[in-house]
Amino acid sequence: MDKKQNKAPIFEALNEMKNMRIVPFDVPGHKRGKGNKELLDFLGEKCMSVDVNSMKPLDNLCHPTSVIKEAEELAAEAFGATNAFFMVGGTTSSVQAMILSVCKKDDKIILPRNVHISVINAMVLCGAIPIYINPQIDERLGISLGMSLEDVKRAIAENSDAKVILINNPTYYGICSNIKEITELAHQKGMLVLADEAHGTHFYFGKNMPMSAMAAGADMASVSMHKSGGSLTQSSILLCGKNMNPNHVRQIINLTQTTSGSYLLLSSLDIARKNLALKGIDIFNKVIELTEYAREEINQIGDFYAYSKELINGDTIYDFDITKLSINTFEIGLAGIEVYDILRDEYDIQIEFGDMGNILAYISVGDSNKNIERLIGALAEIRRKYKKTKIGMLKNEYLSPRVIMSPQDAFYWEKTALPLKESIGHVCGEFVMCYPPGIPILAPGELITEEIIEYINYAKEKGSLLTGSEDMDLNKLNILKR
Repeated sequence: MDKKQNKAPIFEALNEMKNMRIVPFDVPGHKRGKGNKELLDFLGEKCMSVDVNSMKPLDNLCHPTSVIKEAEELAAEAFGATNAFFMVGGTTSSVQAMILSVCKKDDKIILPRNVHISVINAMVLCGAIPIYINPQIDERLGISLGMSLEDVKRAIAENSDAKVILINNPTYYGICSNIKEITELAHQKGMLVLADEAHGTHFYFGKNMPMSAMAAGADMASVSMHKSGGSLTQSSILLCGKNMNPNHVRQIINLTQTTSGSYLLLSSLDIARKNLALKGIDIFNKVIELTEYAREEINQIGDFYAYSKELINGDTIYDFDITKLSINTFEIGLAGIEVYDILRDEYDIQIEFGDMGNILAYISVGDSNKNIERLIGALAEIRRKYKKTKIGMLKNEYLSPRVIMSPQDAFYWEKTALPLKESIGHVCGEFVMCYPPGIPILAPGELITEEIIEYINYAKEKGSLLTGSEDMDLNKLNILKR
C-alpha cells in the first residue's frame, strides 16, 4: 500500500485547529460545547471541540479544494476507484446520488427487487422505470438470492434501451452475484453498472474476499463505511470508475446533501480509510476467524443453521461473504424476529436483525471471543427452552411483487386508505417494509395481493418493526384512487 495512506488529512487539520485556540463567532451555536453543558458531559470535550463549521483550513464538503479533496483522493486510491466522495447522509445518500447521476425520468434501470428502500426512493425522485429481476429463492432458508446470469441476459435482451444495471454486492445475508460477468455484459450493451455495497466495505481490504465492484469494473459503488469499515454511523463513501464525470456527480450530490457536513463524520471516514488501508488484511482475518468459529459452534447446537460457502452454486449464489453470520432459525420453530427479541430481552444481546426465518449477527474487529461465546451459549439455551413445532410458519423473507406503474407516478397519485384486507387487488401508494433490513415488502406502484397481506399480518404477529406506511399501526394501506 502507498505510503501516503499513512496520512489522514481531515483528522490532521482538525487537530491543528484545536491547537490554535480559535475564538468561535460562527456556528454551531454550542461553541465547542460551552453552550450546552448536558450535551458536553454526555459526549465529552474531545468530541464537541471538533463539531465545527466549514472554515478555510478545514475545506468545504460541497466544493473541496484542500484537506477534504486530499482525503477523498486517498480514499479513491485505497478502494481502487478513479474518484471517491465522502458522504454524510449515510449510504442512503450515496445510493440516491448514484442513481440520480445516471437516471432521469422514464430511463429504464435493471435491478433485483430485493433492493434497499433508498434505491426505490431514488426512482421516486428521478422518475426512472424499474425493470425488476425477481430473485430466485432458497426454499430451505427462505431467503432471496443473487441475480441469475440468464435472467440478466434476458432482461438486457428485452430492454436494450435500459441505461443502467444495479447489483447488490453482497445482499444482507452475504449472497453475491457474478458481478464481473454482469458488468461485462452491461458494458457490451452500453449500459452502466452500479453496485450497492452497503455490506461490502471489507471486499476492498480483506484477503480472499468476494470481488468488489471497482475490481469488477463497475461504474459506481456505494460503500457503507460505518458498517464493516469502522467509521461513525451515517458516514459513507461513493466510488466512481473511469466512465463517470466526477464534476457532474458532485453536482448531483450537492442537490440533496447538506451544506453543513459534520466533521465528526468526515474525520471518521478519513481515519477509518487509513486504518483499513494499513491494517485491513489483519482486521478482516480476525473477523473471519471469529465468524468461522461462531458458525462451527452454532451448527453443532442442532436445528440452527449458520450457512456459508457450501451454498455456492456458481450463479445465483456465485460467492458468499464468510464474514456474515447468517443463521436460519426455521427448524427450532421460531421466526428470526422472535429469536432476535429473545436475545435482546432475555440475554442483553443485540443482533443486527431477524426476519421470518433468519437472524444476522454482525461480527467485526470490535468483537471478542468472550462475546462470541456468549452468543453461542444464548442460542443453545434458546433452543433448549423455546424449541417448538414449525407448523404454520411462513418461510420466505421476499415475495415477488407485480409492478403496475412507476414508483414516482404511484407515489404522487391521489390516494385513499383502506383496511389491509380490503386493499387486496388495489395498487399500493406507499412503502411497507421491515427495518432492518429495509427491503420493501410493498413499494408504490405494486399490486397488493392476498399473499402479501398474509405476510404483513404474520410479520406484525411475530413482532417485526414495520415501517414506511402513513398509518403507524399499519392497519390500513394507502391505495391509488381509480
